[in-house]
Amino acid sequence: MGGELVLVTGGSGFLGVHCILALLDAGYRVRTTVRSAKREADVMAMLKAAGAEPGDRLSFATADLMADTGWTQAVAGCDYVLHVASPFPPGVPKHEDDLIVPAREGALRVLRAARDAGVKRVVMTSSFAAVGCGQAPVAGRPFTEENWTNLAEKVSAYVKSKTLAERAAWDFIAGQGGALELAVVNPVGIFGPVLGPDHSTSTEFIGRLMDGAMPGLPRMLFGVVDVRDVADLHLRAMVNPAARGERFLAISGDFMTMLEIAQTLKARLGNAASRVPTRVLPDWLVRLVGLFDGQAAQIVTELGKARNAAGAKAMRMLGWAPRSREEAIVATAESLIRLGLLKKAK
Repeated sequence: MGGELVLVTGGSGFLGVHCILALLDAGYRVRTTVRSAKREADVMAMLKAAGAEPGDRLSFATADLMADTGWTQAVAGCDYVLHVASPFPPGVPKHEDDLIVPAREGALRVLRAARDAGVKRVVMTSSFAAVGCGQAPVAGRPFTEENWTNLAEKVSAYVKSKTLAERAAWDFIAGQGGALELAVVNPVGIFGPVLGPDHSTSTEFIGRLMDGAMPGLPRMLFGVVDVRDVADLHLRAMVNPAARGERFLAISGDFMTMLEIAQTLKARLGNAASRVPTRVLPDWLVRLVGLFDGQAAQIVTELGKARNAAGAKAMRMLGWAPRSREEAIVATAESLIRLGLLKKAK
């Protein structure tokens, strides 16, 4: 294992940098892509915040999901690829293709380059968005890896982008993949320790709760998983022979209501969570706000839907053992406090 080289796409992202940390900790050499060489310093700062000193075991390559240039050099000599990079904006894009095209075409660029370079296996980060949307949840029957999002129903641009990108990846492997293997990780909302100001939409939601930026809580549920456990699952899916050709949901326990998340923060963080709201907002009000607020518009279709998913497959096949939902939620808030990323009370 010691000398194997792994490419992580999107190393400056929240999950990407945690994948780099997990790989370095396991003894791998890592190369990571950034869209611009200017982002290299950001990656190094986040690794330093986590106490890591990669030295010559980490290198960088400049490549963009929307362009062919750079990918041949990025994958050269790599044994494995973790394809983590994908667009996830906080608001609604002006056109859904702004999300769909980079996600789908980017995945195909990475897979083509990996195949041509003789990479053993690509582990692609997809999402629960490709599993459990566009269909009504059934009580007592959680979504599993057998399910696929139904794009015949109205879904968000993000959901469509993740579903189409994953479908395209499996189709590529089946038709043009050659000896290249693929495994896919489908996380729910990713929480956990933030390492810098550039984190994720899920962790930003915890920041908005802690800041008091949300006047109340929409009536919706979140799947929760810790970013450290998602990174761990990527490594397990990378090397375990049983993971070839498989999807793995990454989730810790049942979905949580926003009220449960708020109550967890208040119970565990005391006065530091004094601005976290506990008032549940009526659906009509959230829909009204969604007409003017991009973040609210993203969740309108999920109001009141009691989705749930099962992470038993990853535990059974790969020995994966995630942290509790509460630990993931609290670790997010504690890291935002520690890094000074919360807005000061007026």
